[in-house]
Amino acid sequence: MKSFFKIVFGALLLVGGFFLGISWKAKDTTSIQSMSTIEKEDINEIVERKGLNESELATIKLFEKSTPSVTFITTSNVRRDYWSQNVSEIPRGTGSGFVWDKDGHIITNFHVIQGADRAQVTLADQTTWAATLVGYAPEKDLAVLKIDAPDNLLEPIPIGSSDDLLVGQSVFAIGNPFGFDQSLTTGVISALGREINGVDGSIIKDAVQTDAAINPGNSGGPLLDSRGELIGVNTSIYSPSGAYAGIGFSIPVDAVKWVIPELIKHGKILRPTLGIELAPERALARLGIKGVLVMNVNEKSGAEKAGIQSTYRDRFGKIILGDVIIGIDKNPIKSRNDLRLILENYKPNDEVKITVLRENEKVVLDLVLDEAK
Repeated sequence: MKSFFKIVFGALLLVGGFFLGISWKAKDTTSIQSMSTIEKEDINEIVERKGLNESELATIKLFEKSTPSVTFITTSNVRRDYWSQNVSEIPRGTGSGFVWDKDGHIITNFHVIQGADRAQVTLADQTTWAATLVGYAPEKDLAVLKIDAPDNLLEPIPIGSSDDLLVGQSVFAIGNPFGFDQSLTTGVISALGREINGVDGSIIKDAVQTDAAINPGNSGGPLLDSRGELIGVNTSIYSPSGAYAGIGFSIPVDAVKWVIPELIKHGKILRPTLGIELAPERALARLGIKGVLVMNVNEKSGAEKAGIQSTYRDRFGKIILGDVIIGIDKNPIKSRNDLRLILENYKPNDEVKITVLRENEKVVLDLVLDEAK
């Protein structure tokens, strides 16, 4: 009988201990939840104690949101020793870039990878990936690299617009100046519609000028608006010393949005051409004529089929001027740069109306554009 009561008493102790344990665990969970709330409140207190204003908090959030899209690019050249035939890799330079899509396309400046044999891309999580060159456009100072990183590591940057920007608008540049990765600089748009030179000497129109610090290594990085959207690709600075001097330039995102798909698909910009060779601009400058003088017309080209006339010498050796192109459709042309920039709005096989001066008379011709080789 006593043994029976001992068994019952032991069972009651076990059951009581079980419920006591559950009660303690629940209390502990409540305590943990309360602790989380307290820690959260402490963070708010810290923020408040540091005196951060709404503008600072917005900048902090923008940086945290945008950095996963920004990359660090390093380039190198491969050299073979003449005597030993051993191959060595020599560091060439560094720059910035950003993730374009989940397929691993990385955008940067052409001058960042120009002349390099190899390129590596370091993502925000510090993983480094070998990159292959997909395409490039020296005339726009843009290039596309590709890495085989898993898509969960790739955070494409939000794309904005550059046609509605305003001087005085806040901007943010993220890049890797002097090799210091994930650096943020802030400023404003100080001017719009600037013209800067591409790597090949071509004019890049509508560049965004900013006073946000852009130093060597920032090239290829994004210029963002206050929403964290891409509005430009940082490309150059204006400085005799080569360091930040208050004026930097970015390629407008509206140009980037049409150039990059071309580079991804074709490896280059599929540019249209008239099928002509142009005379030096000084030839017309001496005559005080605005336009582009046709020196030669290529055989079987759109220009030949349209009836455009080239410059030639008559039997007495006198130079007879060819057609002077002064307009395409409703766009006036005063120089070579005008012609090149206007042609960017067209594609091969588009039909255009060419206005030329021929013996001081205006002539309008229908022309089908060729593809530039």
